[in-house]
Amino acid sequence: MHITLPDMMDRNLQSLKFKMLPKTLFFRTMLLVFVPLIVVQIVSIIAYFNGSWAKIGKRLSDNLAANMAFVVTMAEQNPGHFDEVQVLAQQFYELKVDYSHNDEKYKVLDDARNDKMVTGFLETSMQQKFPNAKTQLYLQSKKKLVALVDTKDGLYRFETSTKNIFNSSIFGFIAWMIGTSLLLFVVSTLFLRVQARSIRQLAEAAENFGKGVDVSFKPYGSSEVRTAGVAFNKMKERIKRQMSERVQMLAGVSHDLKTPLTRMKLRLAMQKQDEDNQAFLEDVVEMQQMLEGYLAFARGEGSEENTTFDFDFLVKSIVEKFTALAHHIEYTSTGEVMMTGRQQALTRAVTNIISNACHYATNVKVSLNTLSNRLELDVEDDGPGIPEDKREDVFKAFYRLEESRNKQTGGVGLGLSIARDVVRTHGGTIKLSDSTLGGLKVEIRLPL
Repeated sequence: MHITLPDMMDRNLQSLKFKMLPKTLFFRTMLLVFVPLIVVQIVSIIAYFNGSWAKIGKRLSDNLAANMAFVVTMAEQNPGHFDEVQVLAQQFYELKVDYSHNDEKYKVLDDARNDKMVTGFLETSMQQKFPNAKTQLYLQSKKKLVALVDTKDGLYRFETSTKNIFNSSIFGFIAWMIGTSLLLFVVSTLFLRVQARSIRQLAEAAENFGKGVDVSFKPYGSSEVRTAGVAFNKMKERIKRQMSERVQMLAGVSHDLKTPLTRMKLRLAMQKQDEDNQAFLEDVVEMQQMLEGYLAFARGEGSEENTTFDFDFLVKSIVEKFTALAHHIEYTSTGEVMMTGRQQALTRAVTNIISNACHYATNVKVSLNTLSNRLELDVEDDGPGIPEDKREDVFKAFYRLEESRNKQTGGVGLGLSIARDVVRTHGGTIKLSDSTLGGLKVEIRLPL
């Protein structure tokens, strides 16, 4: 049976569950283990208290009250032998009993009021055994209980150990449950840590491989995790093999196509330079540029190794190159930013972004900021910008807003595609928005 809740209630329950539940698999599994365990223990303690412990406590109280009533009866029937009654009470019932006449009992009552008065099963039992007397119970210490029985003839003061009315087995029961729970907690923690660590390391290996870092992973843990680890290693080897084959194939294609294009350029250069030959030469040059751009995009700089470098110095070097070509670029930075990644690929991506800005705009602003775990690179310009509905399309390979394919009005449409591919393989994001200068703003976010 499926119960459908109102949308508002369902959203509130989902939000509450998201906020209250732990985020990690380790703590969620621990929650599944210990919540039922704690509930079972609480129910067991309550059931034991209301059942066995309560019955035993009531029975002990009835026995102690009956012993006191027997001592009082013996003392009243043998008034001249109270000393012998005291000895017998101590010997058989572990009761120390004293008697005070009516003119002496008030001092005993006043002294008892300084102690802590107690109630419970014993008070009820004493009221039943002494219906014609006033009874009071005091706890003189953790191990000593005092009972006062005020009759019409005098006051009986009983002193006994608290173990005669308290069932100590409850403390052993609680200690046993706590001990077993702690043992289960330690064993479960050690076991779950191993399982969670294997899953976490598998996730880290997958993320690093996505960023181009080849980290070996040895499967361990449960059979499901080992199966996933083996599948990941096989998938990683297949991807690496396919990438290697693709690079080799593209290298062959590059060699086979560049050679005839070079011969065509040479023959055109040796012929008479008229308008038709010049147009044909421009087409050949454009074909060569498109081929090189496609090979660079498809290759994706996959063979480059990761290194640690200063990203601020990388951006500053690119800005200086364009500034030397008379482009007006304003650069601001927070200083040295060390990161690990493929330096040549990132250089190419940033160069493509800044090159586009310089090509379409007069003023360019580049800013580099760092947070605790990421860097933020923003490139703004005062150019014509890109319409909002076209900002996702420009990241597609060979897509150009200017569809003439004229090399004088732009490249082959791979600059942003290559840039996004490089940024994503480093675990970052890139998006386009409106610039404060009036043109386009490119926002690059990379993890440190």
